Amino acid sequence: MQANRSIHILKEISIVQANNLKSSKKGSFYPFIKRTMDLFIASIGIVITLPLILLFAVLIRIDSPGSPFYVQSRVGKNGKCFNLIKMRSMRIDAEKDGEKWAEVNDPRITKIGAFIRKTRIDELPQLFSVLKGDMSIIGPRPERPSFTAQFSKEIKGFSNRLLVKPGLTGLAQVNGGYDITPKEKLKYDLQYINNVTFFLEMKILLKTIKVVLTGEGAR
Repeated sequence: MQANRSIHILKEISIVQANNLKSSKKGSFYPFIKRTMDLFIASIGIVITLPLILLFAVLIRIDSPGSPFYVQSRVGKNGKCFNLIKMRSMRIDAEKDGEKWAEVNDPRITKIGAFIRKTRIDELPQLFSVLKGDMSIIGPRPERPSFTAQFSKEIKGFSNRLLVKPGLTGLAQVNGGYDITPKEKLKYDLQYINNVTFFLEMKILLKTIKVVLTGEGAR
């Protein structure tokens, strides 16, 4: 109940901030360009990676019991929650004792799970969220409602991340990912939000490829 109330408050704050942002960028065509890019990249990405998603869905099912996919509620633009789909990288009972962030060498992670987390294959189903419009290819990573409420109380300006659509990858993800704190991630997220350009997004995309190939910042 408290978490829901916190998200409601965050939503109201974010809508006001979002309106201010829209006013300051009135007449800008970049949101249209960005959405066009999202649709193009997500569509091509789904066609290319669908066989990979299906292959690892089978491998996950063989490796551990339970569905190869799982759905979580995440907080998107203006505080609106949406369902995010990922490939399951942990045991089916990983959160039987409550929500918990992944740790280094987390024992809940399965053998196949360790690989798909390192290569970010577990994130591929989110291309469908991009296609739907809940997410963008690039933006702040979406958090769960409970974590969003918690960090918004603890970290000043955290709710400003809700000014834009969450992303499949982002400036924070290519500069440390899981290895940096929520406060450090916020610094990168706000840097992206305040300075977003086509060239910055291309830079993030290129760095994302490097992160995927090296497994940098994975847990």
